Amino acid sequence: MPYVKIELTREGVTREQKQELISGITNLITDVLNKDPHLTHIVIQEVDLDDWGYAGEQVSVLREKGITADKK
Repeated sequence: MPYVKIELTREGVTREQKQELISGITNLITDVLNKDPHLTHIVIQEVDLDDWGYAGEQVSVLREKGITADKK
């Protein structure tokens, strides 16, 4: 029974994007590990920006400085 937990900052990930993550990861585990998709569990947990730190600072502070996780 594969279990995958995705943690990301709460920054407007849509229901559709979450569904795409769940579907894509389930398919990947099915294809690569030959696991039954009906026994594969995907959990997405969103974390408030104040509750996530990186390089000694809260992500909320980093966002205020214009530092994002977006691809350039």
